[in-house]
Formats: sequence, structure tokens, C-alpha cells
Amino acid sequence: MDNKIDRIIENLKEVFDPEIPVNIYDLGLVYSVDVEGTTATVLMTLTAPGCPAADMIVADVEYMTKKVDGIEECKVEITFDPAWDKSMMSEEARLELGFM
Repeated sequence: MDNKIDRIIENLKEVFDPEIPVNIYDLGLVYSVDVEGTTATVLMTLTAPGCPAADMIVADVEYMTKKVDGIEECKVEITFDPAWDKSMMSEEARLELGFM
């Protein structure tokens, strides 16, 4: 099952917030990915509660998750607990955005 999770994570690295040139995984927006049977659940946040691109990002997460063989359904759960902040970004993302 971890193999599916790894493949989902790789696919999520192709999803971008249109206002930030870093993928959502390296931004630290994805809190967890779980797979049960043919259903994947992605627990994630957004950079801000009123994110204008929220619907597009969620649709992209669902699409890229279902591209993994054996995944037929994707449930995206949005949470703001904990709230996202810059410290959640990968080192590569902080370098890309000039935070280091």
C-alpha cells in the first residue's frame, strides 16, 4: 500500500498553487495521504482560508491522485488546524522562494 501512497505523493508534486511557483507537497500543504482499498484520502490545507484557487487545487489533487493505478476515488479533506505557515515548506521550496 505504501507504493500507492508514494506514487500519489509523486503525482501531487505536479499540482501547483497558481500564485506560487512551488508544488503543493513541497509547500507543506499536504498533511497526509492514506489509502484504503481503492479510495485515497488526502488531508491538506491551503495557504489562506479564502484562497481563490481552492476549487482548482482540490480538483487537481483529485485528478492526480486518481491517475495512480488502483485508485478509483479521492477524498480531499481541507483543514486549517494546524494553520499553514512558511516553516512547513521543504528546504527546496524555501530556497526557490528566497526564504533562506
